[in-house]
Amino acid sequence: MKVAVAGATGLVGSKMLQVLEERNFPVTTLIPVASEKSVGSRVNFRGREWPVVSMSTAVEQQPHLALFSAGASVSIEWAPRFAERGTRVVDNSSAWRMDPSKKLVVPEVNSHVIGPGDMIIANPNCSTIQLVMVLKPLHDRYGVSRVVVSTYQSVTGTGKKAVDQLMNERKGVQGEMAYRYTIDLNALPQIDVFMDNGYTREEMKMANETCKIMDDEAIRVTATCVRIPVMGGHSESCNIEFARTPVLEEVRALLAGFPGVCVLDNPGELVYPTPRIHAADHDEVYVGRIRMDETRPNAINCWIVSDNLRKGAATNAVQIAELLVSKGFLNTI
Repeated sequence: MKVAVAGATGLVGSKMLQVLEERNFPVTTLIPVASEKSVGSRVNFRGREWPVVSMSTAVEQQPHLALFSAGASVSIEWAPRFAERGTRVVDNSSAWRMDPSKKLVVPEVNSHVIGPGDMIIANPNCSTIQLVMVLKPLHDRYGVSRVVVSTYQSVTGTGKKAVDQLMNERKGVQGEMAYRYTIDLNALPQIDVFMDNGYTREEMKMANETCKIMDDEAIRVTATCVRIPVMGGHSESCNIEFARTPVLEEVRALLAGFPGVCVLDNPGELVYPTPRIHAADHDEVYVGRIRMDETRPNAINCWIVSDNLRKGAATNAVQIAELLVSKGFLNTI
């Protein structure tokens, strides 16, 4: 099986290569793809050095699968070209997520939507993925009506430039700025650009993508997304309101029984998830601080943490690829 990874030299692309290797995905030929300035460099995969090529070269090689993490503009231009040559594309950018003709997939939540005609499949926003992993089992039981979520997102979600800014600031070194403001010892209540309604694009992504993945436009989601100086994963403080009254013991059991979710919830022993200690380098979505909202009869509060580079991006994309294999849509030529 020939597998192309677009953006192979970036944070998410590098993580995709790591996850492909860890999960023993059936790659026989790897085609690492990056910008022209990286062409000719090499990446390591399964103990072998593979040369980085351009998009046009990768298309000509007609891979069976292409994992994209190279930005929306690149995906808009190149994903259809791969698809036209028979390559299945899993795209990690925002390019296709809200396109009604494209599926937006979290395998544990809505794997059933993928069909044989889906040549380009969208990988959701990282903060949306961990949210719907918690919402799904609770929605099936109680009916989610409204979600109020505040995110505390890692600098790794912006990319290497943001990580470098944080590290430079901690060393007192002047360098290139990913953000307008200092990020070290700070919190920035802006992720992506502001929209006309006063929300950022990230906040509207969470609202719109959640409804599409859950296949329920009646779920109301309102978000505030904040960048903080951490690495290891994104955290979310969630208030979830239901159509029916939840029972906390059952809520914990439903979440603990859902694939990919880990409940860490024992406040008496100070047990709750954190990005650095629990989520970093893991694929699980961790949830804790589960408690009733004492101001609303049918609502709970909880705290959700997940590694944004793994389940929030690379691992979810590889899981989609594994679904394509299991459904017989990635048969080798």
